[in-house]
Amino acid sequence: MAMEINETFLKAARGEKTDYVPVWYMRQAGRSQPEYRAIKEKYSLFEITHQPELCAYVTRLPVEQYGVDAAILYKDIMTPLPAIGVDVEIKSGIGPVISNPITSLSDVEKLGEISPEDDVPYVLETIKLLTTEQLNVPLIGFAGAPFTLASYMIEGGPSRNYNKTKAFMYSEPKAWFALMDKLGETTITYVKSQIKAGARAIQIFDSWVGALNVEDYRTFIKPVMNRIFMALREDNVPLIMFGVGASHLAKEWHDLPLDVVGLDWRLPIREARAMGITKTVQGNLDPAILLSPWEVIEERAKAILDQGMETSGYIFNLGHGVFPQVKPETLKRLTVFIHEYSQSQLK
Repeated sequence: MAMEINETFLKAARGEKTDYVPVWYMRQAGRSQPEYRAIKEKYSLFEITHQPELCAYVTRLPVEQYGVDAAILYKDIMTPLPAIGVDVEIKSGIGPVISNPITSLSDVEKLGEISPEDDVPYVLETIKLLTTEQLNVPLIGFAGAPFTLASYMIEGGPSRNYNKTKAFMYSEPKAWFALMDKLGETTITYVKSQIKAGARAIQIFDSWVGALNVEDYRTFIKPVMNRIFMALREDNVPLIMFGVGASHLAKEWHDLPLDVVGLDWRLPIREARAMGITKTVQGNLDPAILLSPWEVIEERAKAILDQGMETSGYIFNLGHGVFPQVKPETLKRLTVFIHEYSQSQLK
């Protein structure tokens, strides 16, 4: 029998009034939790995600420990890529490393299609376990956006400046748009399978798209993002967009058929509203502040809450993911503060 679900996060994502501000944290599953570190001593990220019971445990742990209002599936944005022919390995201390990088149109044309039930059944099984038996809050599914996935596929791994990616985009537009089409279709198929399995909201991570200016975003990226979100709209779950160092693209995201604009710490919420962003916003405490004394954390969180609560449609989050050095008790205390302070102000 399905558990009763606290839908405060979903209401806020839809722009509805809530009794308090809901909160979840990017990278809340794992990283700083001692239980997770013990698991990681035995298993790699890929090994954890391939074991639904274990992956579900890691996903639900922060809900139980911190009292957050949503869970986010524990996995990596690289998860769907092996299915389409990308030879990727997550190397400790480095990140995703790809041994067959994209260099030409013919490389793009060799890429296959994903069949989630056949290629990533463990992801769907984890979602079903969580949403039918284990969670009392909504589960957020997610995927990497085409630009960010392409940046790894072209660079062969992490990059500081994305020079190869941008050069490919400028000099090989036919190949670039073919790659965007392929990754767009992969994303749609993959995300729809997560929703069908039970995910109640979706976040698209375009982590590195801030490397582009507005004009290039409109030309090379926005068409595929529009197509992705238009396709996902059919499934009637809240859709969230997030990237790092991409404040200059916030208005572009607002134009897309999505529900929630995620902000990193560089763009204050009040400024985002003044720019004309009327949709729900999510964010945006600098995660580095979580390493500060509690008085500083509370002061900064209160200032962000005060801005967020000026309109309905606000979800508290970090401006990027939780660091491994952050103490779990800090996140628990912050969650309690966000709930109690916002409830007192919204009465």
